This record gives sequence, C-alpha cells and structure tokens, in this order.
Amino acid sequence: MESQNKASLPVMDGLERRVASQSEGARTCDLLLRVLALVLTLAAAIVLGVDKQTKVVPIKVVDTLPAINLAVSARWHYLPAFTYSVASNAIACSYAALSLVLAVSGKKVIMSIVVVLDLLMVAMLFSSNGAALAIGLMGYQGNSHVRWTKVCNVFGRFCNQVAVSIALSLLGSILFLLLVGITSLRLLKKSQ
Repeated sequence: MESQNKASLPVMDGLERRVASQSEGARTCDLLLRVLALVLTLAAAIVLGVDKQTKVVPIKVVDTLPAINLAVSARWHYLPAFTYSVASNAIACSYAALSLVLAVSGKKVIMSIVVVLDLLMVAMLFSSNGAALAIGLMGYQGNSHVRWTKVCNVFGRFCNQVAVSIALSLLGSILFLLLVGITSLRLLKKSQ
C-alpha cells in the first residue's frame, strides 16, 4: 500500500527542483524590491511634501537706510519642479502598491503589463529627479550670470530635506529599473 502511494506522487528530479527554487527566489526578490520601492518613494514624497522653512531676512532697499527685517518662507509647492517630484513619487508609490498585488499572480500577460508600467515609473521618476536636482543646485549654488543668488545658505534645513528627498527618490527609481530587468528575465525564462 505504501509503495502505491509513493508511486502516485510526482517525482521531481534535481533540475526541476533547481528551476522551481530559482523561480521562487526571483519572485521573492521581485516582491521585496517592490516593497522597498514603495517605501522609498513614499518617504521621498513625505519628506519633500512637508518641507517648509521660514526665516527673517534683512533686506536693504537703499544703502543709506537701515535694512528691513522681513519674514520669508520657502515651501515645496512654490517651485513646480518640487511639486512634480512630490506628485511623481506619490504616483510611483501608489503604483508600487498596485504592482505588489499584480505581481503575486505571476501570470505572463499581467507581468508583461507590469514591466511596461515599471518602465514608465523609471522614466517619470528620473525626469522628476532631474528637475528637482536642477532647481536644488540652483538654490545651492545660485547663478551669477543672471544674478540669482543662492538661497541654501539662508534656508539650510529646507535644502537638506530637498536633498534627502531627491536621494530617496533616486534610490526608488533605481529599484524600479532593477525590477524591469528582473521581471523581463523572468518572462524570458518562462517563454523558453
């Protein structure tokens, strides 16, 4: 009786076991990278989304008169590049949550769509990172040719939060780029 039960069970040879374990390992890696991308883009959106700083700045109108102390605020939504960065990180975070649900299915058609959407997230995040970094560098260094003075010497905490947000977003976009490669390879192996 026991020999009949053993005979009816499917027997996996060593190659099939390795392929099954590699597939499971790639799937686990995919899910882990998606969770990390979700966390990083969420953190980037929050760090920049709550970024504001107010300072009292002396402004000299005429050399013969004393300086006027004026409260000046720096907020993320004053600059379109930072607004774009917050929005793109929020979109990427929402998509990462959705893609976690879709990636669990592992179906070839769904994963093909996920690869295309991952690629769109990479493009969107890299473009928003470039825009935010350009404005951030302008605030840090200024531009003497057009007489734009640097502002990070006044709004140091604001600029530091912008830098942290850009770094988190850049890491998130790199994770999405890795996901494109890993998922594409998984789909390629499934098709062979």
